[in-house]
Amino acid sequence: MFVVALCGCTGYVKQSDFNAAIAELRANDQKQQQEIDAITQEMHQKFAQYDTQITAMQGRISVDTIAHFDTNQSTLRDEDKQRLDDFAKVMREHHANAVITAEGFADPSGSAALNQRLALRRAQAVRDYLVQSGGLNAGQVRAVGYGKVANRQVVKGATGEQGQPNRRVSLVTDFAGST
Repeated sequence: MFVVALCGCTGYVKQSDFNAAIAELRANDQKQQQEIDAITQEMHQKFAQYDTQITAMQGRISVDTIAHFDTNQSTLRDEDKQRLDDFAKVMREHHANAVITAEGFADPSGSAALNQRLALRRAQAVRDYLVQSGGLNAGQVRAVGYGKVANRQVVKGATGEQGQPNRRVSLVTDFAGST
């Protein structure tokens, strides 16, 4: 009978062992949650670095704010080239027959004629980069300059540092082609 009583007690756990196991599980759970939070934050930062907004509009795809420019400049910045490389890769792999328009804009400083030419040069710089470095067909990428058109300004009337969102080229996929 004493043997039966001892055998029956083998399934019990000491309170101190139980508390230690629970503490270890909670520590592991907290560590995993911290890792998940770090990964989530890293993903948000990666998405934010591209500062890209993609919108589908009745068969057209708009990728806005793909390249920004300094005042009175139409030279692509290095940080924008990676975005353009990514865009070109997606288009080559998934929309090889797409028709794309690079739309150039300027901030409201300067004359209308100057800004029109500057916006067109910016659009042409993006088009040329997509063709030469991105491997897109020259016939499928067009360039147009809108200058300082008021209803297309991101920050109305802003110039200088505040007007940088206005000095941009947006890419619009007018025809996505076959996937």
